[in-house]
Amino acid sequence: MPRNLSKTPQTKSFTGTGHTGPAPAAAVVMHPTDVLRPYASNARTHSKKQIRQIAASIERFGFTNPVLVSDEGEIIAGHGRVLAAQQLGMTEVPTLTLSHLSAAERRAYVLADNKLALNAGWDMDMSCCPAAAKTGEACRR
Repeated sequence: MPRNLSKTPQTKSFTGTGHTGPAPAAAVVMHPTDVLRPYASNARTHSKKQIRQIAASIERFGFTNPVLVSDEGEIIAGHGRVLAAQQLGMTEVPTLTLSHLSAAERRAYVLADNKLALNAGWDMDMSCCPAAAKTGEACRR
């Protein structure tokens, strides 16, 4: 039986969004990685190389982006981060529970979240120095 991760959310209207219902998650909560389960229909894949890259980022910068989960512990966004955390031996990861989304909204969000990231571009002037990005120094031309 899936474990319910949510607290009782408060119901309110989100002005300007057209969405009414339970309030979105308000707090980051640590959850064991072994209670989180991947979204079965996730269209996104993660290579072993990418998982190693995510793990290196977590080691360098910390776990800065919580995993989005359903009340039942299904991963909505953050599959790669969970795999990287497990590779690093982490037994817990920060999560946000999105209680306000229905099952259909969660499915739509999984696709939208991945597709929107792919639609982003790059400012080549701002990304000119990969070496500087590793050290946090300013890019010098």
